[in-house]
Amino acid sequence: MIFAETIANYWPQWLSWNVATPIFIFIIIVATVFFARLSDRLLQVYFNKACLKLRVDPTGYRLLRHLIVAAIYIVGLIVVISGVPQLRTLSVALFAGAGFAGIVIGFAAQSTLANIVSGISLAVFHPFRVGDIVTIHNEYGTISDLTLRHTVVVTWDNRRLIIPNSIISEEAIINWSIEDPTVIWPVNIGISYDSDIDLARSIMEDEAREHPNVMDHYEVSRIHPEVTEGSEIKVLLTELGDFAVNLRLMFWVRDRSLAYFTGCELMESIKKRFDVEGIEIPYPYRTILYKKDMHPNAVPKQEDEGPGTGADVGA
Repeated sequence: MIFAETIANYWPQWLSWNVATPIFIFIIIVATVFFARLSDRLLQVYFNKACLKLRVDPTGYRLLRHLIVAAIYIVGLIVVISGVPQLRTLSVALFAGAGFAGIVIGFAAQSTLANIVSGISLAVFHPFRVGDIVTIHNEYGTISDLTLRHTVVVTWDNRRLIIPNSIISEEAIINWSIEDPTVIWPVNIGISYDSDIDLARSIMEDEAREHPNVMDHYEVSRIHPEVTEGSEIKVLLTELGDFAVNLRLMFWVRDRSLAYFTGCELMESIKKRFDVEGIEIPYPYRTILYKKDMHPNAVPKQEDEGPGTGADVGA
């Protein structure tokens, strides 16, 4: 009888507690996710308009937006813990053993904390900005986002390269956009030893001057006044190779995004002009001797042939 009365007295309290607690936690989680996403969208729209209006770098704003969203999730977690006695008791116990727990959590979250600290450092010291063209990890692309954990790079072939901030902070980065976006780009072409070097140089310079992406002296001198007229496009003899005289064409382009395709187009046009003007681009040749076919005391006779004749097999 006493057991039945005890159940009757505590049953409504137990039932209300076990029903209300999951509902409370569910409501707080839903509200936290809703306000976090809403704040993220509103802040994104606001910061984009502010950056366009004030013409400022959006990198710091993006990191601030991620910090605010993270703070909302943390507040939601605190509300859940403070509203549930069992979780509150557990949190007090954890704080009581904060020394040991801090060491354990520190080791477990070492990479995460390193990424967060590195992300803040990148936003403060600005080795790059959102929208900058960079080369990192031997990948060429554009910085599209900087978060607390990672940086997103959109590569030239439209891949999303996600790199942890701690790795970027220790990586050598080529920033093609910072301060001066202009680039000197090389194109290497080899000609045969029988070809006229001066004629080849003249053809390469003419083709470069006619290309619309190559900067002329007036454009270059506005940014680099130290560049003298006629030196904005150069053709240098870089090597006397085994089978070719190697020439290097160097020219200015407005930014790195134009450099590669401009170089490819110039290489094609120069090849076509060389064919018309009789400038030969050689290919490697080798003299191959088979040891098993030779007499033990025979001295191999090598016949030198000019480029373009392929391989000569001697017996």
